[in-house]
Amino acid sequence: MADTAEAVTDAVEPTNDAVVATETEIEETVAPNEEQQDQPVKKKKKIIVRKKKRPARVQADPALVKKDPSVQSGQQWNIWYGKFEGGQRGDEQHSLNKPAPGRCNIARDSGWTQADKVVGSYFCLHFARGVCHQGSACQYLHRLPGIHDLFQPNVDCFGREKHSDYRDDMGGTGSFQRQNRVLYCGRIHVQDGIEEVVSRHFAEWGQVERIRVLTGRGVAFITYTNEANAQFAKEAMHQQALDHEEILNVRWATADPNPMAQKREARRLEEQAAESIRAALPADFIAEIEGRDPEARKRKKIEGSFGLSGYDAPDDVWHARTRQLEAPESAAGSGQGQLGAPEQPQMIEAGQPEPQRPNPIMQFLSEADIARIQQSFAARNAQAAPKSPGGPLVSYESSDDESN
Repeated sequence: MADTAEAVTDAVEPTNDAVVATETEIEETVAPNEEQQDQPVKKKKKIIVRKKKRPARVQADPALVKKDPSVQSGQQWNIWYGKFEGGQRGDEQHSLNKPAPGRCNIARDSGWTQADKVVGSYFCLHFARGVCHQGSACQYLHRLPGIHDLFQPNVDCFGREKHSDYRDDMGGTGSFQRQNRVLYCGRIHVQDGIEEVVSRHFAEWGQVERIRVLTGRGVAFITYTNEANAQFAKEAMHQQALDHEEILNVRWATADPNPMAQKREARRLEEQAAESIRAALPADFIAEIEGRDPEARKRKKIEGSFGLSGYDAPDDVWHARTRQLEAPESAAGSGQGQLGAPEQPQMIEAGQPEPQRPNPIMQFLSEADIARIQQSFAARNAQAAPKSPGGPLVSYESSDDESN
């Protein structure tokens, strides 16, 4: 036991490198006291063991990195496309005629950097492209984005600012007006099992929700569950190859005009909003609403029948009845009390005039306007009344009597 304690103590020594803390439990047998002679006493100790985290790997040789600034090929700098206007066409960095200079390998290249010490750091763009030459000294993160990595909607996971609309070629950082998780991948070499090939290559950069491959056109649409993973995969797979020597063209996908896709996206946003509301409410309240509380289920089974044997009230009827019972006591006089049922109107007895109900429109008019309206109605009723005959009634005789 002493040797184990010494080994654990050596592992707890602080180091300058990044570490990961894990808790381990060690059972220790203690000799019983004179009063406790029956059996030995076992005690548990929690010891924090710190293990070194692997530093990020250098992806490119620093001696081969070009430190000279790019040559100005135009007169005006276009912030939309990130290059000079009127210069040479077919930039080497964005040309599809040659493959990318490197490719990121998450299992081999990821590790801790100086950015792990700063909360809210962005991810390394050169690491995603596989050409970062700084390694652990980099000021950006060298790992995949996760669901807990949240950024402002006007920037991407690399810290680059978005624009109000997409570029004409659907490249660049994208737009901040729409949350885009779908990538367009063109120039695919179609073969047997191409769906499995595309899924295997693009699943390296995050959880994939849906993949659709158009074999007739050689393109694919990849939908990620997280927007940050889609941004990372776009930079990691651009100008890369699948199982052949093709050079992929990865861009942002436009909005799908399919009504089913729009309904699916609207349903996903509703579920995301419901999850946010569910996380903000107490757990017991959520359990009662969803019917997972045993007391709530028992109460609904007893009170939800409304006195009818075998009747099970729907959820909307039950919740409406519950809100009516939980109404404030001040509303009891208006038929919305907590325990009493709504008051039913009494039948009018014979000879009793029906009570006049106040007109809600009259509360917006003044007394002079009301009097003027009443006078106009009285004058109109007087004009519409039938006139009675002025003279006495005249007796009429039949034509037979006149003929006689």
